[in-house]
Amino acid sequence: MKGRLDTGCDPQGVMAKAKVLAVLLCAVGIVGCAAKPVQDPAFATVIPPPPPPLQVPEDGAIYLENQELTLFDDVRARRVGDLLTVRLVERTDATKSAETSTTKGSSTNIPNPTLFGSTPEFNLPGFFPLANTSNNTLEFELESDKEFEGAGESSQSNSLTGDISVTVVRVLSNGNLVIQGEKLLTLNQGNEHVRFSGIVRQADITTGNTILSTQVADARIVYAGNGALAQANSMGWLTRFFQSPYFPF
Repeated sequence: MKGRLDTGCDPQGVMAKAKVLAVLLCAVGIVGCAAKPVQDPAFATVIPPPPPPLQVPEDGAIYLENQELTLFDDVRARRVGDLLTVRLVERTDATKSAETSTTKGSSTNIPNPTLFGSTPEFNLPGFFPLANTSNNTLEFELESDKEFEGAGESSQSNSLTGDISVTVVRVLSNGNLVIQGEKLLTLNQGNEHVRFSGIVRQADITTGNTILSTQVADARIVYAGNGALAQANSMGWLTRFFQSPYFPF
Protein backbone atom coordinates (compact mmCIF):
# COMPACT_ATOMS: atom_id res chain seq x y z
CA MET A 1 0.00 0.00 0.00
CA LYS A 2 1.32 3.39 -1.03
CA GLY A 3 0.83 6.36 1.27
CA ARG A 4 -0.07 9.89 0.12
CA LEU A 5 1.01 13.05 1.88
CA ASP A 6 -1.88 15.50 2.29
CA THR A 7 -0.63 19.06 2.72
CA GLY A 8 -4.10 20.62 2.69
CA CYS A 9 -3.28 22.74 -0.39
CA ASP A 10 -5.32 22.51 -3.59
CA PRO A 11 -3.14 23.39 -6.64
CA GLN A 12 -6.15 24.37 -8.76
CA GLY A 13 -7.50 26.61 -6.02
CA VAL A 14 -4.14 28.31 -5.57
CA MET A 15 -3.90 28.90 -9.31
CA ALA A 16 -7.41 30.40 -9.43
CA LYS A 17 -6.62 32.74 -6.53
CA ALA A 18 -3.38 33.78 -8.21
CA LYS A 19 -5.27 34.67 -11.41
CA VAL A 20 -7.81 36.74 -9.48
CA LEU A 21 -5.01 38.55 -7.64
CA ALA A 22 -3.23 39.29 -10.94
CA VAL A 23 -6.42 40.73 -12.43
CA LEU A 24 -6.95 42.96 -9.39
CA LEU A 25 -3.36 44.21 -9.52
CA CYS A 26 -3.73 45.04 -13.22
CA ALA A 27 -6.98 46.91 -12.55
CA VAL A 28 -5.35 48.92 -9.76
CA GLY A 29 -2.41 49.72 -12.06
CA ILE A 30 -4.70 50.87 -14.84
CA VAL A 31 -6.68 53.11 -12.49
CA GLY A 32 -3.47 54.57 -11.08
CA CYS A 33 -2.08 55.28 -14.54
CA ALA A 34 -5.34 56.89 -15.65
CA ALA A 35 -5.34 59.25 -12.67
CA LYS A 36 -1.78 60.45 -13.28
CA PRO A 37 -1.34 63.36 -15.72
CA VAL A 38 0.96 62.52 -18.60
CA GLN A 39 3.04 65.18 -20.34
CA ASP A 40 3.26 65.02 -24.11
CA PRO A 41 6.91 65.09 -25.29
CA ALA A 42 5.84 66.95 -28.44
CA PHE A 43 4.94 69.98 -26.28
CA ALA A 44 7.91 69.83 -23.93
CA THR A 45 9.73 73.02 -22.98
CA VAL A 46 12.70 73.88 -25.18
CA ILE A 47 15.79 75.09 -23.34
CA PRO A 48 17.87 77.65 -25.24
CA PRO A 49 21.47 76.69 -26.03
CA PRO A 50 24.08 77.92 -23.55
CA PRO A 51 25.91 81.10 -24.50
CA PRO A 52 29.43 80.81 -25.89
CA PRO A 53 32.22 81.09 -23.35
CA LEU A 54 33.30 84.58 -22.53
CA GLN A 55 36.57 85.48 -24.19
CA VAL A 56 38.33 88.48 -22.71
CA PRO A 57 40.35 90.27 -25.37
CA GLU A 58 44.01 90.74 -24.61
CA ASP A 59 44.09 94.31 -25.96
CA GLY A 60 41.69 95.56 -23.23
CA ALA A 61 38.79 96.47 -25.58
CA ILE A 62 35.37 97.30 -24.08
CA TYR A 63 33.20 95.41 -26.56
CA LEU A 64 33.49 91.63 -26.58
CA GLU A 65 33.21 89.48 -29.68
CA ASN A 66 30.22 87.09 -30.07
CA GLN A 67 28.38 88.77 -27.19
CA GLU A 68 24.92 90.28 -27.75
CA LEU A 69 24.64 93.94 -26.84
CA THR A 70 21.32 95.80 -27.06
CA LEU A 71 20.94 99.38 -25.92
CA PHE A 72 17.17 99.53 -26.44
CA ASP A 73 15.19 96.36 -25.83
CA ASP A 74 11.70 95.29 -24.72
CA VAL A 75 10.22 92.19 -23.14
CA ARG A 76 8.73 90.69 -26.29
CA ALA A 77 9.73 87.14 -27.22
CA ARG A 78 12.12 86.85 -30.14
CA ARG A 79 14.65 84.10 -29.32
CA VAL A 80 14.54 80.36 -28.73
CA GLY A 81 13.50 79.69 -25.16
CA ASP A 82 11.69 83.00 -24.66
CA LEU A 83 8.20 82.88 -23.13
CA LEU A 84 5.05 84.19 -24.81
CA THR A 85 1.53 84.43 -23.38
CA VAL A 86 -1.25 83.40 -25.74
CA ARG A 87 -4.76 84.68 -25.00
CA LEU A 88 -7.28 82.06 -26.08
CA VAL A 89 -10.26 83.80 -27.68
CA GLU A 90 -11.52 80.94 -29.83
CA ARG A 91 -15.18 80.94 -30.84
CA THR A 92 -16.79 79.09 -33.74
CA ASP A 93 -20.43 78.94 -34.82
CA ALA A 94 -21.64 76.77 -37.66
CA THR A 95 -25.16 76.09 -38.95
CA LYS A 96 -26.18 73.89 -41.85
CA SER A 97 -29.60 72.92 -43.16
CA ALA A 98 -30.76 70.93 -46.17
CA GLU A 99 -34.18 70.04 -47.59
CA THR A 100 -35.00 67.80 -50.54
CA SER A 101 -38.31 67.00 -52.20
CA THR A 102 -38.75 64.90 -55.35
CA THR A 103 -41.85 63.63 -57.16
CA LYS A 104 -42.03 61.34 -60.15
CA GLY A 105 -45.05 59.84 -61.94
CA SER A 106 -45.37 57.72 -65.04
CA SER A 107 -48.26 56.10 -66.90
CA THR A 108 -48.21 53.60 -69.76
CA ASN A 109 -51.30 52.39 -71.69
CA ILE A 110 -51.15 49.96 -74.59
CA PRO A 111 -54.57 49.25 -76.20
CA ASN A 112 -55.56 45.88 -77.55
CA PRO A 113 -54.03 45.67 -81.04
CA THR A 114 -55.97 44.91 -84.22
CA LEU A 115 -54.67 41.91 -86.08
CA PHE A 116 -56.03 41.03 -89.54
CA GLY A 117 -59.05 43.25 -89.04
CA SER A 118 -60.08 41.91 -85.63
CA THR A 119 -59.03 42.38 -81.99
CA PRO A 120 -57.74 39.18 -80.41
CA GLU A 121 -59.50 37.76 -77.38
CA PHE A 122 -58.72 34.53 -75.63
CA ASN A 123 -59.81 32.49 -72.64
CA LEU A 124 -57.39 31.78 -69.81
CA PRO A 125 -57.29 28.52 -67.89
CA GLY A 126 -59.17 28.41 -64.62
CA PHE A 127 -56.12 28.66 -62.38
CA PHE A 128 -55.16 32.17 -63.66
CA PRO A 129 -56.42 35.16 -61.61
CA LEU A 130 -58.02 36.77 -64.72
CA ALA A 131 -59.71 33.62 -65.93
CA ASN A 132 -63.23 34.72 -64.89
CA THR A 133 -63.01 38.27 -66.33
CA SER A 134 -64.57 39.20 -69.63
CA ASN A 135 -61.71 41.39 -70.85
CA ASN A 136 -59.09 38.75 -71.71
CA THR A 137 -57.21 40.79 -74.33
CA LEU A 138 -53.72 42.07 -74.98
CA GLU A 139 -54.50 45.50 -73.56
CA PHE A 140 -51.80 46.66 -71.12
CA GLU A 141 -51.80 49.54 -68.62
CA LEU A 142 -49.18 50.56 -66.06
CA GLU A 143 -49.05 53.50 -63.61
CA SER A 144 -46.29 54.43 -61.18
CA ASP A 145 -45.92 57.27 -58.66
CA LYS A 146 -42.81 58.02 -56.59
CA GLU A 147 -42.36 60.70 -53.95
CA PHE A 148 -39.49 61.51 -51.59
CA GLU A 149 -39.08 64.21 -48.94
CA GLY A 150 -36.07 64.72 -46.70
CA ALA A 151 -34.87 67.44 -44.36
CA GLY A 152 -31.79 67.86 -42.17
CA GLU A 153 -30.36 70.54 -39.92
CA SER A 154 -27.13 70.75 -37.94
CA SER A 155 -25.68 73.44 -35.68
CA GLN A 156 -22.49 73.59 -33.63
CA SER A 157 -21.01 76.21 -31.33
CA ASN A 158 -17.64 76.13 -29.55
CA SER A 159 -15.95 78.60 -27.22
CA LEU A 160 -12.57 78.57 -25.47
CA THR A 161 -11.16 81.44 -23.42
CA GLY A 162 -8.17 81.72 -21.14
CA ASP A 163 -4.41 82.26 -21.16
CA ILE A 164 -1.50 79.88 -21.68
CA SER A 165 2.23 80.64 -21.68
CA VAL A 166 4.27 78.91 -24.37
CA THR A 167 7.91 78.73 -25.38
CA VAL A 168 9.62 79.80 -28.58
CA VAL A 169 11.11 76.62 -30.02
CA ARG A 170 12.37 77.90 -33.36
CA VAL A 171 13.05 81.17 -35.19
CA LEU A 172 12.35 80.92 -38.93
CA SER A 173 14.42 82.64 -41.58
CA ASN A 174 11.76 85.33 -42.10
CA GLY A 175 11.62 86.18 -38.39
CA ASN A 176 8.45 84.26 -37.53
CA LEU A 177 8.43 82.31 -34.30
CA VAL A 178 7.39 78.69 -33.83
CA ILE A 179 5.79 78.34 -30.40
CA GLN A 180 4.48 75.45 -28.35
CA GLY A 181 3.49 74.80 -24.77
CA GLU A 182 1.41 72.73 -22.40
CA LYS A 183 -0.46 73.38 -19.16
CA LEU A 184 -1.37 70.51 -16.80
CA LEU A 185 -4.03 70.95 -14.13
CA THR A 186 -5.07 68.53 -11.40
CA LEU A 187 -8.42 69.56 -9.95
CA ASN A 188 -10.15 67.42 -7.34
CA GLN A 189 -10.45 63.94 -8.93
CA GLY A 190 -9.67 64.89 -12.51
CA ASN A 191 -6.77 66.02 -14.65
CA GLU A 192 -6.97 68.56 -17.45
CA HIS A 193 -4.39 69.64 -19.99
CA VAL A 194 -4.20 72.45 -22.53
CA ARG A 195 -1.76 72.10 -25.42
CA PHE A 196 -0.99 74.83 -27.91
CA SER A 197 1.34 75.19 -30.90
CA GLY A 198 1.61 77.41 -33.98
CA ILE A 199 3.52 80.14 -35.81
CA VAL A 200 3.35 83.86 -34.94
CA ARG A 201 4.75 87.08 -36.34
CA GLN A 202 6.91 89.20 -34.11
CA ALA A 203 4.98 92.28 -35.28
CA ASP A 204 1.73 90.85 -33.83
CA ILE A 205 3.19 90.47 -30.33
CA THR A 206 2.07 93.29 -28.05
CA THR A 207 4.37 95.27 -25.76
CA GLY A 208 3.08 93.18 -22.87
CA ASN A 209 4.43 90.03 -24.57
CA THR A 210 0.97 88.67 -25.40
CA ILE A 211 -0.76 87.61 -28.59
CA LEU A 212 -4.29 86.51 -29.50
CA SER A 213 -4.86 82.93 -30.55
CA THR A 214 -6.68 84.18 -33.66
CA GLN A 215 -3.36 85.68 -34.85
CA VAL A 216 -1.53 82.36 -34.71
CA ALA A 217 -1.01 80.46 -37.97
CA ASP A 218 -1.33 76.66 -38.09
CA ALA A 219 -2.69 76.78 -34.55
CA ARG A 220 -3.24 73.45 -32.83
CA ILE A 221 -5.25 73.67 -29.64
CA VAL A 222 -5.98 70.62 -27.51
CA TYR A 223 -8.17 70.85 -24.41
CA ALA A 224 -8.94 67.50 -22.82
CA GLY A 225 -8.91 65.68 -19.52
CA ASN A 226 -8.96 62.34 -17.78
CA GLY A 227 -9.85 60.98 -14.39
CA ALA A 228 -13.05 60.07 -12.58
CA LEU A 229 -15.13 62.90 -14.03
CA ALA A 230 -14.00 62.27 -17.60
CA GLN A 231 -14.67 58.54 -17.28
CA ALA A 232 -18.16 59.16 -15.88
CA ASN A 233 -18.91 61.43 -18.85
CA SER A 234 -17.83 58.94 -21.54
CA MET A 235 -19.65 55.95 -23.04
CA GLY A 236 -18.51 52.39 -22.45
CA TRP A 237 -17.06 50.24 -25.22
CA LEU A 238 -20.30 48.28 -25.71
CA THR A 239 -22.39 51.46 -25.93
CA ARG A 240 -19.92 52.90 -28.45
CA PHE A 241 -20.36 49.76 -30.55
CA PHE A 242 -24.14 50.15 -30.63
CA GLN A 243 -23.72 53.82 -31.61
CA SER A 244 -21.11 53.11 -34.31
CA PRO A 245 -21.82 52.57 -38.04
CA TYR A 246 -20.79 48.91 -37.63
CA PHE A 247 -24.02 48.16 -35.76
CA PRO A 248 -26.36 46.89 -38.52
CA PHE A 249 -29.70 47.87 -36.92
